[in-house]
Amino acid sequence: MPTRAPSFSGQFKRDMKLAKKRGKNMGTLEILLGLLIDGQTFPECYKDHSLSGDWASHRECHIEPDWLLIYKFLDNGTGVRFERTGTHSDLFR
Repeated sequence: MPTRAPSFSGQFKRDMKLAKKRGKNMGTLEILLGLLIDGQTFPECYKDHSLSGDWASHRECHIEPDWLLIYKFLDNGTGVRFERTGTHSDLFR
């Protein structure tokens, strides 16, 4: 599959700083971002699934049990936008 063009929301960039401050393993997150950009799928252990409600056009995966990544595909799958990362309480208040 071809490489997808990545884009990052401003909130995602702030979420990354917070995750780093919390001592999260940023290497794991970077690997997952790379998989999406390279057009690959996640292993099942990351529980990738579509969302509903306000996040209906987005997908979510579990980096850790309570550390999530929210993203969506753009332009017929040629791009990927990273929207948020954080805990359930950070993202779904």
